[in-house]
Amino acid sequence: MHSATTARPGIAEPVLAGIVTALVGFTSSFAVVLAGLRATGATPEQAASGLLALTAVVGLGIVLLALRYRIPVTLSWSTPGAALLAGAAIPEGGWPAAVGAFAATGVLIALTGVVPALGRLVASIPRHLAQAMLAGVLLPLCLAPFQSLGTIPLLVLPVILVWLAASAVTPRWAVPLALAAALAVIGVQFALNGTVIAAGTLAPSLSVTVPVLEPAAVIGIALPLYVVTMASQNLPGVAVLSSFGYRAPWRSSLAVTGVGTAVVAPFGGHAVNLAALSAALAAGDGAGPDRDRRWIAALTAGIAYLVLAGASGALVVIVGAAPAGLVEAVAGLALISTMAAAVTASFSDPGGRMSGAVTFLLAASGLSILGIGGAFWALVGGLLVRSALERRPARP
Repeated sequence: MHSATTARPGIAEPVLAGIVTALVGFTSSFAVVLAGLRATGATPEQAASGLLALTAVVGLGIVLLALRYRIPVTLSWSTPGAALLAGAAIPEGGWPAAVGAFAATGVLIALTGVVPALGRLVASIPRHLAQAMLAGVLLPLCLAPFQSLGTIPLLVLPVILVWLAASAVTPRWAVPLALAAALAVIGVQFALNGTVIAAGTLAPSLSVTVPVLEPAAVIGIALPLYVVTMASQNLPGVAVLSSFGYRAPWRSSLAVTGVGTAVVAPFGGHAVNLAALSAALAAGDGAGPDRDRRWIAALTAGIAYLVLAGASGALVVIVGAAPAGLVEAVAGLALISTMAAAVTASFSDPGGRMSGAVTFLLAASGLSILGIGGAFWALVGGLLVRSALERRPARP
């Protein structure tokens, strides 16, 4: 009897940690995903389908890896990748071309686990340039909350204040609480305007798009999406697990996330990867003192994601009826800490600041040449500047 009593807390802690992992991972960035999908040409229905498909495959992937390896490995959608899409333009070929680029990204991720040279090629991209590209992509999105203060101040200000207060008290929950504040504001607006949402529209649904491979979309969307997902999600995800004493199943994780990305692409999903920031919630001390049981936190997170997939349709409908600029403000708040870290990394190398600055500015400029967006040209420009101006002195 004594052993059964003492076993319960050991299970309760990882289960609670897993639920928190899924809630934080979903609520802190689903608005960014919707913004990214809409920016690349998705209709509201197609964006809702993409969110549903991503949430479901993330949950299934986590369950599969947790049961197979019995370690707290967790997955997520690529939030930096969604931010990259949000700063992009609709590609030539429209939404089907974007879907084709998502599928190509999945193939590249899966191949990285099979072809070591591809992984080494990604790792050879200077870290500060990859981070500068990410920072430049995030800049317009992070400006949205403060730009909205000029257009809908009474609606945005409460959300920003909740975010600031929560950041000071409980940083982990700052964005979810800001989202809750935004939903409360939307509810008040619905009540004042007499808006009624039909119950039948709240159910989740899938929309299939046949992928089209357009060279410009593959170069301008798939390659930057692959690079930013690998550099800002998969590699840090491995490092987070390592910091808690776990060895990530690298090849299996890339196989699951790469195939998962390719499978959800026709439904509108952009990229699946190892979790980075939220990974610590399932692998850290908050998941219980018994390290051998923390895989239960990952398993619980996977199941919780599957439950959240069922609620994704209702969230999309509510968000879609929100005043213009409000949800974009929440997405911007969600990305500020990521942008701050990316900017810091961009200029951390004194010998690489010029190439970092050029990469950052090109990515933020919204440049498009030959139908290829600024993220790709940012990396090209940064590498050229690094090669021309920042040559390392020869060793004696």
